[in-house]
Amino acid sequence: MTEPVIRRAGPGDIPAMAAIVHAWVEETDWKPRDLTLAALEETIRTALPDREIRVAGDPVCGSLSLDSGTLKISGLYVAARDRGVGKALIDQVRRGRDRLWLRTHEPNRDTQRFYRREGFVAVSRHRAEPPETLAEIRMEWRA
Repeated sequence: MTEPVIRRAGPGDIPAMAAIVHAWVEETDWKPRDLTLAALEETIRTALPDREIRVAGDPVCGSLSLDSGTLKISGLYVAARDRGVGKALIDQVRRGRDRLWLRTHEPNRDTQRFYRREGFVAVSRHRAEPPETLAEIRMEWRA
């Protein structure tokens, strides 16, 4: 499989990124439907200047949001699984870094398996803190 082209996200990518997140939420039975598509677009628009957000493909088929100060991955979403898009995005943000971390919702077993395959290790569990309603697992990767 050909690795998708990955680039820095721009304002024109916001609708596609929001649509991918929205579709995932709609397909996920345990995830609360707490944000509309318009609210997701606004959340991404607000984060865009402050985060290192990468998109894969043209048209966009995945995105990753990283706080480059704390090295926290705050979101990784792909339109279709098992096509190498998530791995390509992770590989891109790992370059030149010796660690990354994230929190994933405890019921999100598929995502936890993905991150374990990519070398992340679960290091702690966290109770839900508003506005979150689901417990989370902190996972870390070190080079």
